[in-house]
Amino acid sequence: MTGIDLTAMPSEAARKESAAEKAVHRPRVPKRARQEGRDSMRPRIRLAMIVFTLAFVAIIGRLVSLGLTDPTTGRSSVNPNDAIATGRPDLVDRNGEVLAADIRTSSVYGEPRNIIDPDEAAEAIGTVLPGLDVAALRKRLTGNAGFVWIKREITPKQREKIHSLGIPGIGFLTENRRFYTAGATAAHVLGLVNVDNQGIAGIEKYVDDRWLADLHAAGFARGEELDPVQLSIDIDVQHILHDELAQAMDRYDAIAASGIILDAHTGEVMALASLPDFDPNNPVDANKPDRLNRITAGVYELGSIFKSFTFAMALDSGAVTMNDRIDASHALRVGRFTINDFHGKHRVLTVPEVFIYSSNIGSARMALKVGKEGQQAYLRKFGFFDKVDTDLPELAPPMLPKRWSDLTTMTVAFGHGIAVTPLQVAVADAALVNGGMMIPPTFLKRSRAEADKLATRMVSEETSRHMRDLFTLNVEKGSGRRAAVPGYNVGGKTGTAEKAVAGGYSANKRLNSFLAAFPMDDPQYVVLVVLDEPKRENESSGTTAGWNAAPTVQAVIRRSAALLGVKPRTIQDGVVLVSN
Repeated sequence: MTGIDLTAMPSEAARKESAAEKAVHRPRVPKRARQEGRDSMRPRIRLAMIVFTLAFVAIIGRLVSLGLTDPTTGRSSVNPNDAIATGRPDLVDRNGEVLAADIRTSSVYGEPRNIIDPDEAAEAIGTVLPGLDVAALRKRLTGNAGFVWIKREITPKQREKIHSLGIPGIGFLTENRRFYTAGATAAHVLGLVNVDNQGIAGIEKYVDDRWLADLHAAGFARGEELDPVQLSIDIDVQHILHDELAQAMDRYDAIAASGIILDAHTGEVMALASLPDFDPNNPVDANKPDRLNRITAGVYELGSIFKSFTFAMALDSGAVTMNDRIDASHALRVGRFTINDFHGKHRVLTVPEVFIYSSNIGSARMALKVGKEGQQAYLRKFGFFDKVDTDLPELAPPMLPKRWSDLTTMTVAFGHGIAVTPLQVAVADAALVNGGMMIPPTFLKRSRAEADKLATRMVSEETSRHMRDLFTLNVEKGSGRRAAVPGYNVGGKTGTAEKAVAGGYSANKRLNSFLAAFPMDDPQYVVLVVLDEPKRENESSGTTAGWNAAPTVQAVIRRSAALLGVKPRTIQDGVVLVSN
């Protein structure tokens, strides 16, 4: 047996005594203090949890980044689908006819880091796409880039040939390409898009600026079908206007021709054309200076059609009445300037005669009766001091006189010294014939009720009635006789303006226009045609607007009136008879 010292081991009693002593000397912690201790630890625990969470997120983010990086190049991978041109809504006319739509087309791209021999690849692709710069392509295909475009919008046959080459690192994407069903016919209204299918002109740009670009930027509306955008134009009427302007350019050897048809009660543009134009399906000519939209983006001194507003101003202000007589027996001389009539009668004229004979002298005297302040107030009211407010982005501001003297008042009275857009003239003329209400123009479909909420009074109903009478008389007896269309009661005003050149006005370069409305017993539509530098049609014809712009308007109304829903009518003994 081993020896064990029993005296070294504490007895049971000793152990109990020792535990009792410890119990006596251990401090007791109150329950409330223990709770406060636990409460003080909770913020520390939360802080630790937040730190660990952030660290975890950082680790996950780094792992994702590493997963998207090419281990051989260290470059982030590129998803070719991010470069695909975004989708757009169809553009349709007022009757639902599709004018612009997306079609699917192929584009070819390269991944330089995966191309083994850039020289060989560039040479091979160049045989299929002969218009391509092979040297530039070789340079783009050299390197470690993840994605480069080679050619956008290739044909199915070209895609097949490139695919058959079997070049590693060459791929294809199916993109959206814009197609315009009517070609150049409505080019200046619809506008066009760039290679990325983004609107850069016309209604296409309007749609992007208003909502589509923001939608795409937010990642929406890329794959799903969008609701069509309905325009105000009628494509059949648009075809007629475009065709008649083209014929007029050829017939009168004009350098340009433009026109607009406007609903007098809603402000809707039913048709607008400006020639020369461009094909938005192949817009190589779109940026040429002579391809601008002359109706909205060109400003001109339009000559005698501006007398319409002088008459409305004089009658509405009370400075002149329809029964007044105006002295046009001799020229007006202001300093070194002389105001004369083109075909002067050299006598006192009635107010209707001043209009019918388009007397510059009579118009100037009427403007002086209103005064320069009154004239400016009316022209500002008609919208001639500001850029017109409408949907097309191509809008030019007017060019106003720097100093408004009495001479300015007289020359502006017959359309010299102030340059405005034809759109402004058409909109203001609608107010003269529709009862006196100015309605902002629109290229989007609009109801009569919507238009009435936007309308503001320009002149009284009585003044509007007088203007309708004057327009009618001018086509019956004045310079607008060649605009008459049997059954449609056309009224209007000619404008023959010498073009402004350095140092004055050209004697042989003219801007001819005709401003019309029909039917004059209840005007529904306004038509304006402008011909730039028209020539004589033959030896027996003249060069003024009555010989070329007026007959062009006549042809437009004759062909389009029925499509616009205007029924032929005749007037017998002051009673309007509408044909069924």
